[in-house]
Amino acid sequence: QVQLVESGGGLVQAGGSLRLSCAASGRTFSSDAMGWFRQGPGKEREFVGAISWSGGNTNYADSVKGRFTISRDNAKNTVYLQMTSLKPEDTAVYYCAADANPYSTILHTFDYEYDYWGQGTQVTVSS
Repeated sequence: QVQLVESGGGLVQAGGSLRLSCAASGRTFSSDAMGWFRQGPGKEREFVGAISWSGGNTNYADSVKGRFTISRDNAKNTVYLQMTSLKPEDTAVYYCAADANPYSTILHTFDYEYDYWGQGTQVTVSS
C-alpha cells in the first residue's frame, strides 16, 4: 500500500519557523520528484514547491521563494519542507505529493500531475 504521511504542522506565530516532513512507504520514492502543495481556508489548492528525485533541483512558488526550502533524504524515503519567516497567509493544510514517473526531470506545478498524495498537515500562523 502506497502511503505518504505528513507531519510537523502546528500553530506558530508570524515570523516563526516550522519543518514539515513527508514519509513515504509502499514503493520506491527515491526515483520520484516530490511536490508540496497547500490549501488555505476558502482557497483552492496551490503549488508550494517541488524537488527532483535526486534533490539537485528545486522549484518554488513566488509567494514562498526565499522563505521555504525543500530537501529530501532518499535513504529515509522522506521529504522535508522547511518554512521560515512565516506569515498569516501561509496558514493552510500542507500536502506532499509524488510524481510516479521515475527519474523525471520535470518539476510539475499542477496538482493533477502528481500521482500519490498524503492526507495533509495543518499549519496555522497567528499574527
